[in-house]
Amino acid sequence: MILQELQKQALQLSINERWQLVQTLLESLKQETRPMQKKGNLSRLRGIAKSVSGSGNEDIAADYITYLTNKYQ
Repeated sequence: MILQELQKQALQLSINERWQLVQTLLESLKQETRPMQKKGNLSRLRGIAKSVSGSGNEDIAADYITYLTNKYQ
């Protein structure tokens, strides 16, 4: 079956059937074009942006002030 025949037959389907066909085709394209990702890569990065002290903005501000003071001495 060539592409033109498929298109002609698809246009003869009901609206619901055409939507199902579109969804099926899109899902197959997503699966084939999605890069293969290793599972677990993101889980190893969990918590990387957390502050070590974890006690709030005051400690972060104090650390930043200390950093700037040491940098510009």
